Amino acid sequence: MANRRYENSLIREGFPNVVGLDEAGRGPLAGPLVVAAVIFPKSYSNSEINDSKQLSDKKRRELEIEIKKHALFYHVEEVSLEDIDRYNIYQASKIGMIRCLDHLAGKYDAILTDAMPLENYTCPMISLIHGDALSLSIAAASILAKVHRDNIMLEFDKIYPQYDFKKNKGYGTKEHLQALEKYGVTPIHRKTYEPIATMLKPNLFNYNK
Repeated sequence: MANRRYENSLIREGFPNVVGLDEAGRGPLAGPLVVAAVIFPKSYSNSEINDSKQLSDKKRRELEIEIKKHALFYHVEEVSLEDIDRYNIYQASKIGMIRCLDHLAGKYDAILTDAMPLENYTCPMISLIHGDALSLSIAAASILAKVHRDNIMLEFDKIYPQYDFKKNKGYGTKEHLQALEKYGVTPIHRKTYEPIATMLKPNLFNYNK
């Protein structure tokens, strides 16, 4: 369960402003990656904040309001399809986190990430496996990233309703894969992800512009 264990440990060591970082959208076949950063006051706690994947859409949206209301600082960064296809999703996640930290420069004393080591930072940096289920700040970042990305996919659903992005959010569900076969690849699909990379080979499928 997400709590302040790691934040409190860093605070006791003299690092009061701990930033938590997480992303949403590594696995989908379509849409951008979204990364978020959250810094809470050292006294803040909320037992409802947890890994975004463990929460309903309604609860995430309720908590998004609470997080933005109580956070000292937060930032949400979108990483483009072009960057995902150019660098791969792991490096794109790292790029998004670095951009968040650049935006919050001077506002944090220590860094917590969800399984993403970051190099060349002079302050304490802890990469936690399953960090979104362990750290309050990382869990909060996961919620902000997830809600922001879901909203993007809801807008794309209006443009490409046949892919049902409002339900699948770009993930490779059976219905999404069937739509790809029937309607082709859109400009918001990740060109290096399978089966899209294979579908874009000459003479196999059309590119849906």
